[in-house]
Amino acid sequence: MTDQLIELTHQLSHDVDSLTFSRDDITVYNPLDYAWEPHKRFLQRYGSSKKRIIFLGMNPGPWGMAQTGVPFGEVKAVKEWLKIEEPVGRPKVEHPKRPILGFSTTRSEVSGRRLWGLMMERFPDPDDFFCDHFVLNYCPLVFMEPSGKNLTPDKLPKEDRDKIEEVCDVYIMKVLEILSPEILVGVGKYAQKKFETLIKRMDFGDSDRPRVTWVLHPSPASPMANRGWAEAAVKQLVEREVWDK
Repeated sequence: MTDQLIELTHQLSHDVDSLTFSRDDITVYNPLDYAWEPHKRFLQRYGSSKKRIIFLGMNPGPWGMAQTGVPFGEVKAVKEWLKIEEPVGRPKVEHPKRPILGFSTTRSEVSGRRLWGLMMERFPDPDDFFCDHFVLNYCPLVFMEPSGKNLTPDKLPKEDRDKIEEVCDVYIMKVLEILSPEILVGVGKYAQKKFETLIKRMDFGDSDRPRVTWVLHPSPASPMANRGWAEAAVKQLVEREVWDK
């Protein structure tokens, strides 16, 4: 199972690297390339069994997965809780305002700190979390405006979104086939809609079709998340029967 995930993800990295985009003023990072070693370690350590629940994010943040190669990969959480710290290279083209420092970065990814912080509090041993759960990003690429501002995939021109979806849809569907989840949780409405679209394209029996739901995104751009994301997320996950309490 782990070998399948690694092979699929390595192919995804190659496929997204081959994409070209209509905007020539944006900078694109592929952490699955320059931060492959920590991502591979993440798959090896935590992707070796089927999962009941899968959380899906949109794409990497500049201070999280962009630095560590791990989804929502806030540096401290990856090093201290996930126990992953592997060599990280550099992107082919680097934005001067968004340097890749790997595990040496001192910036904290707020979304990752909130998400992994909740999981750490609820599951002090990461193996207890990953025996039932897994965390993915829909798109592995980081997009940045000339100013360095993060550009999420949903804000790209349609022709570029279509290219990304053609590649990423196939990857996520194959991962779902391997991990056989029962519940799919979109971290934010974008990811929820992706899950809903993809499972309609997959060949599930009525009893095997995963249930799709969502949880508030932990981004600091969300006023609701800034008023206590962990509490709100737990409340949603319990109400939606993802977690018991």
